[in-house]
Amino acid sequence: MYKSDVEGVDAFVVKYKELNAEIGKVIIGQDEVVKDVLISIFSKGHCLLVGVPGLAKTLLVNTIADVLGLSYNRIQFTPDLMPSDIIGSEILGDDRHFKFVKGPLFANIILADEINRTPPKTQAALLEAMQERAVTAAGKRYELGNPFFVLATQNPIEQEGTYPLPEAQLDRFMFNVWLDYPKLQDELLVVKNTTSNKKVELKKILSAEDILYFQDLVRRIPVADNVLEYAVKLAAKTRPNTEHAAEVSNKYLAWGAGPRASQFLVIGAKCHAMIKGKYSPDIEDVKAVATAILRHRIVRNYKAEAEGISIDKIISDLL
Repeated sequence: MYKSDVEGVDAFVVKYKELNAEIGKVIIGQDEVVKDVLISIFSKGHCLLVGVPGLAKTLLVNTIADVLGLSYNRIQFTPDLMPSDIIGSEILGDDRHFKFVKGPLFANIILADEINRTPPKTQAALLEAMQERAVTAAGKRYELGNPFFVLATQNPIEQEGTYPLPEAQLDRFMFNVWLDYPKLQDELLVVKNTTSNKKVELKKILSAEDILYFQDLVRRIPVADNVLEYAVKLAAKTRPNTEHAAEVSNKYLAWGAGPRASQFLVIGAKCHAMIKGKYSPDIEDVKAVATAILRHRIVRNYKAEAEGISIDKIISDLL
């Protein structure tokens, strides 16, 4: 593809800028969110988006799938959705033999809309697919698309009839990204663009092969020992009543982040460094991705809840 990894990183910077410009034609003002979603795609991770309805979560995923030239399916999670509805099922064909009909999970990008609205059984089927990048139906294993990326959305307000994801399952997501209301200027622009007959044509910036190449390139980026140590110690600091625990963790946390957090901190930092055109990450890159990676992996204790200490405040103290 490219003669050397250095050339690959330089090419990635150019492609990333093009991607951003193209997505920016449709998605206005959510720069940090777009960056986090793209980092998790290039890091082979999955992403959980938490935000109230109407903040263009679905449009964001649609747009990203478009400019990346990937196949895309949206699954609306409901309380009566069964695992076979997303994986696929065996049906009896005309030739009296069973054949497997693939479900909507067989695409490159999956939008799992309102993942907390579906029972644990179906959540588990999705999470297994995310982990294994394959599904099992009637005893047979079927590989999913490559690249394969799940973007799940969760609505934080309506808790009626929801099945919140347990912490152990949240751990499968690389990032937990919070969407906020747009700034006034951005909202004016959004309303102006969406209430006229303006049509936006999006160009495809990357192919599936390009994405797979850049995913491998992220893994090959070298990391200095001090940066590696910083990332691992940062995760260790969140574990209350252990040797490396920070004071704030002992005081306000019931549970800390596991080793998967350390892995994602390093991979995320590598990808963040590549976006900035650097050939190796530094501590600033780890800090840049830390909040979205740690946010869903640490659990506050009752003291933190009583005093109104937020998870983000605890993470910023740790940093």
